[in-house]
Amino acid sequence: MMTSLYKRTLWYALIIVLGLLSALPNVLPESAHGMLPEAYLNNTLKLGLDLRGGSQLLLVVDSHEIYQDRDKLSADALLDDVISQSIEVIHRRLDETGMVEPSITRQGQDAILVQLPGVDEPQQVRELLGTTAQMNFHWVAEPGNRTVMTLPDQNDPEQTYRLERRIAMEGKHVRDARMALQPQTNLPVVNFTLDQTGGRQFAQMTRENIGRALAVVLDGKVVTAPVIRSPITGGSGEISGQFSAVEAGELAMLLRAGALPAALDIVEERTVGPNLGSQAINMGIMTGLLGAGLVLAFMLAIYGSWGLIAWLGLAINMGLVFGVLSLLGATLTLPGIAGLILVLGMAVDANILINERIRDEVRQGKGAWLSLDNGFRRAYGTILDSNITTLIAVSLLFAMGSGPIRGFAVTMGIGLLTSLFTAVAVNRVMMEWIVRRRGRKPLVIRGLPWLDHAGDQFSSGRRVIRFMKAGATGLLISAVLSIASLGLMMQPGLNYGIDFSGGALLEMRTSDTSLEQLQAVLSQSGLQDISIQALSAGQGQSWLIRQAVQATADGDNQIADLRSAVSAALPEVNIDRAEMVGPRVSGDFTDMSILAVMLAGAGMLLYLWYRFENHFALAAILTIALDLTKTIGFFVLTGVEFNLTAIAALLALIGYSVNDKVVVFDRMRESMRARPDMALDTLVNRSISATLTRTTYTSISTLVAVLPMAIAGGSAVASFAIPMLFGIVVSTSSSIFIAAPIVLILGKRRQRLGQPQLRPLEHDVATVVR
Repeated sequence: MMTSLYKRTLWYALIIVLGLLSALPNVLPESAHGMLPEAYLNNTLKLGLDLRGGSQLLLVVDSHEIYQDRDKLSADALLDDVISQSIEVIHRRLDETGMVEPSITRQGQDAILVQLPGVDEPQQVRELLGTTAQMNFHWVAEPGNRTVMTLPDQNDPEQTYRLERRIAMEGKHVRDARMALQPQTNLPVVNFTLDQTGGRQFAQMTRENIGRALAVVLDGKVVTAPVIRSPITGGSGEISGQFSAVEAGELAMLLRAGALPAALDIVEERTVGPNLGSQAINMGIMTGLLGAGLVLAFMLAIYGSWGLIAWLGLAINMGLVFGVLSLLGATLTLPGIAGLILVLGMAVDANILINERIRDEVRQGKGAWLSLDNGFRRAYGTILDSNITTLIAVSLLFAMGSGPIRGFAVTMGIGLLTSLFTAVAVNRVMMEWIVRRRGRKPLVIRGLPWLDHAGDQFSSGRRVIRFMKAGATGLLISAVLSIASLGLMMQPGLNYGIDFSGGALLEMRTSDTSLEQLQAVLSQSGLQDISIQALSAGQGQSWLIRQAVQATADGDNQIADLRSAVSAALPEVNIDRAEMVGPRVSGDFTDMSILAVMLAGAGMLLYLWYRFENHFALAAILTIALDLTKTIGFFVLTGVEFNLTAIAALLALIGYSVNDKVVVFDRMRESMRARPDMALDTLVNRSISATLTRTTYTSISTLVAVLPMAIAGGSAVASFAIPMLFGIVVSTSSSIFIAAPIVLILGKRRQRLGQPQLRPLEHDVATVVR
């Protein structure tokens, strides 16, 4: 026993040290940087744009021409090439501008996500990436030529040119381009240099076409069409037009970077100012510390000095989470911070379950070592089930989410795995060392006396509440509330954020401006479909300006137009956040959200069906459906914005709700095996009463962890934290008054049909694991 304890202690200590060393560079002062290797110092978390400020653009490839007249298989292969080439061109264009650490990644089948740290006014980048820069040379058509096309002049759309359709020379042969001033006119021009192949081709075509006009066509418009007076054999040329110096410089840069193989449409844009980012970091730190402090106080109240062991395990868990995130080079987002706080609350669940199981063994008069061993063994299967069911929801969120929501999923997933390690491995070693030092003294886990007394009464079975007397009433009330919630969803409906409704949004600060004044000013600017919401009052008032999707030909510039109009109407305004979501993206978000929730439910149903008997699994899924509908009703009644963060909350609640039901179901099955002759009503009541202490403690610990974020987190996390508080209460009560009565009804039906309540013991996964 001692040899095993020493070995486990050394191995766990090594893992913890490595994890904490991985997290250490995140908090090292600047003075220590010169003494450590650069590779180690770079092992840090990256801050998301919502924490450090910056812009994010989602660009979609115009794939109409790619799929036209092609079968799907060949078109998909061509689309992959187009996406790869587009990413390379975007990299070159942004590198030309000196942009710091841009992140460019493929998203989905035909989209590219561009993240630009520190850029809080992305208009120039929008224009840069929205320009295809496909330049070709076409001869002006001669009379009688029928294979022609008519293109407008870039500077005068009313003037047009009849050009040969055949490309005289492709712009891909341009090797370099620079802005210069023409000596004769002192006007900006673009001087370009051709590669070797292009130089030979250009010399030949100009030699053979003296006196003809050669048009330079950029993105379907004629930039210039000079007449060739003599052969151009130097492999270079000049593009002149009515350019400003800035326009000539941008054109030269675009030509150097190369043309995009297809047009890119900006369908989503999000910008966060540095001021809002720093506020988010401060909020995350403050609410995280407050949540941790409340959890510590609660653990001390219910377990006394043993609560310190659990809290130390939680602290180690947080360190390991940061260590793994740093090792992976992950990005920490504001929803990610919310995920960390939720992990803190949910990780307590395993510790409470273990401590309550140990207490049960002690009540039966067993020795310290046996109580400790049995407690961990009996809790292990339930803890494993709880983590797996939550991971199912989190993995779907990662697979179907994007940006900050993926950050939430990554943080939650890693946190669940590390909390499993700290709860069943690290905490056990710490407890075993304490038991060893105490010798033959009995194992006593004590907190506040009145809490201990109540817990002893229920856990020992001396006090049983006949919950099933209210089972039918609970089911009826739940069904009525769920139906009412569905009705509320239809009318007045959810307060959809722009993630689902589309449109544009600005969060801004003004001074000494009333709502009426702001409405009047914006109305005079000609803005349509505008809604204004006050976020704070007093010095430096904050406002949220929303504009519905505008059905205009230039809809992708909606956020830029809204910015310009607001800035012109209110010169002193400070814009902290700007977002635009096009109708295509909002439709995709809606489909993704519905699919994610349905897949989460299906995945958990399959797991529970495998893990439990089918009537337990069916009861859990039906109860989760009722929990979700009531939570959606809560969104409607409170007016909390329903956005992608809200979907993260719903999926987290699915996992949390299943966690609680797994504990109750495990105790029911355990009681069924121990007392198969007991009446089913009595058995269900005794099982719920025996787990009541654990259920209540877990709910309170998660509530106190999330509560500071819900109170002080602000609008950025309101769609997550506030519904979580409601969902925790609903999920806990539904385990008693909905899930258990459904199991009872289905169990009695099995009795009438002569079917067993449980599968043979050898097929019980948890038993095999234990």
